[in-house]
Amino acid sequence: MSCPRIFADFHNADQQGRLRLNCVGTIEDLSRQNIKLENGQLLTIYSEELEVDGVVQYSEEESLWVAVIDWQQIRQVEDMLLQTTV
Repeated sequence: MSCPRIFADFHNADQQGRLRLNCVGTIEDLSRQNIKLENGQLLTIYSEELEVDGVVQYSEEESLWVAVIDWQQIRQVEDMLLQTTV
């Protein structure tokens, strides 16, 4: 089973390197897919040609949802599409 895929701004990270899940594109994707965020939830996060897997956490400090990602595991979507067609 694949994780839900939602938009996030990769330039909108907190001091701990977690992506904030509060931009308009994120809210629209969550609403369109009827996703209610919860701690420990797995997501695939994308922005333009990039994507990465992440785990949802609630940031008590900022009172918003964030995603913990491994910045070294960010993938280029174009590269993935080429690999699957070869």
